Amino acid sequence: MMNRILLGAMGAGAVVLSALGGPVLAQALKNHNANAPVDVEADRIEVQDRADRAVFSGNVKVRQAGLALDAARLTVAYASSSGSGLDIQRLDASGGVVVRSASETARGSVAIYDLNRRIITMVGGVTLEQGRNQLRGGRLVIDLNSGRSVMDGSAVGGASGVSGGTGGRVTGRFTVPERKGGN
Repeated sequence: MMNRILLGAMGAGAVVLSALGGPVLAQALKNHNANAPVDVEADRIEVQDRADRAVFSGNVKVRQAGLALDAARLTVAYASSSGSGLDIQRLDASGGVVVRSASETARGSVAIYDLNRRIITMVGGVTLEQGRNQLRGGRLVIDLNSGRSVMDGSAVGGASGVSGGTGGRVTGRFTVPERKGGN
């Protein structure tokens, strides 16, 4: 249900990031192995077994294949699978969230990684950096299946209210390669 709210209709400020030329976070992670083991470390863990979740807090670091996620707090929703332990369904991170691949970094207040759908949603003052290129907005949705990223100026899909500190609009700065011999 939470994903449906966060992934609702895109507002007029939505920008398809992969159309900007060159790879962006989703393109780099398109072939990310969401079935790879998830390694988590933190200062503290609280297991809420009856609720099928674990809460990690304090300097949380998550690693899965070439994907890294750092945050102050992480809630892991899981299901028990017969014979093979836990089946991680979803990661909810908050507090200075940073998601990194080898060439890109995304930052925001909150991130939700739905492992079943292979979608990462970040909200709250989101920045996406690739080298010297940078985008800012309120919400970033990364589809690891298609390699498509969408950024909205508002964290709630274009409606007024929570924004990324950009007046409800997506802003960006892109470097232009130096060209020889002229304008």
